[in-house]
Amino acid sequence: MSSQRSSDSSIRTRHHPRLILVNETPPERDLIANALSVRAERRVTLSKPSRGSKRTLVDHAYTNAREALARRLAESGTQRRLLEGLTDALNLESPPERIEVYDNSHISGTNAVGGMIVAGSDGLMKSAYRKFNIKDQSLEPGDDYGMMQEVMTRRFQRAQREDPDRQSGNWPDLVLIDGGQGHLKAVCEVMAELAIDDIPIVAIAKGPDRDAGRERFFMQGKPSFMLKPNDPVLYFLQRLRDEAHRFAIGSHRTRRKMAIGESPLDEITGIGANRKKALLHHFGSARSVGAAGVADLEAVNGISGPMAKKIYDHFHSDG
Repeated sequence: MSSQRSSDSSIRTRHHPRLILVNETPPERDLIANALSVRAERRVTLSKPSRGSKRTLVDHAYTNAREALARRLAESGTQRRLLEGLTDALNLESPPERIEVYDNSHISGTNAVGGMIVAGSDGLMKSAYRKFNIKDQSLEPGDDYGMMQEVMTRRFQRAQREDPDRQSGNWPDLVLIDGGQGHLKAVCEVMAELAIDDIPIVAIAKGPDRDAGRERFFMQGKPSFMLKPNDPVLYFLQRLRDEAHRFAIGSHRTRRKMAIGESPLDEITGIGANRKKALLHHFGSARSVGAAGVADLEAVNGISGPMAKKIYDHFHSDG
């Protein structure tokens, strides 16, 4: 108990210094100081220095805070202008508060991952990013349309289940897809099945030879179009698409590394860490273990006759 009290006191001490310097004296200075003193279990003082090093310190902190606020306001202003420009370019009803951007990543269909990034009026919302490990075993390797449909189905079925009235702020006002007309069609089919018809969906197809600046945009019921190469809205959309691509690739690489760490030996009941280590040490690889005969397997420390037969059957059974 005393140790816990000491720890709590240490935390309070770190959070509440004895002296707090301010550039303006608040009207409730004494009340604030008393409240902090009670919390810290020691006297805390608020002071507005008028000269010397403490005044210099306060002035410096004030200048830094003012400049940081100005930068944030400028960035927010720029973001708002971009969202307004996006509204005009896509003929939206109002500037989107939440934009979701989707992309897939895989190598020949293996370890496929769908990525979703989110942007809003304050820029990228990284805490809202999501990855989707593709689970549908019936998909043909490399079926981008099918993978995108799985991602969208899972994303919006969950949204309908958890927030049917759209009160959480987690429903998008705009969906961007990295792809062309086929990707747009695939996504629109999912949304139609889910009876969601009020979220604008835009597919961004890379230009000829994948040239940035020559992207073509697709929206349901409208002819495809391009934006001027120097249009700030185009740069904004490119950044969103590239961020989704980066996130999807990163998620795919993580999944692939995890898969590489797996071994066929992990699928055999009774092969724990010690037996797996002994087999790999003796044969050098899981492939060599699979090629070994029963007698060779029995020669490994910790591998009994029945276990050797079980390992052999695992690698040689027709099923």
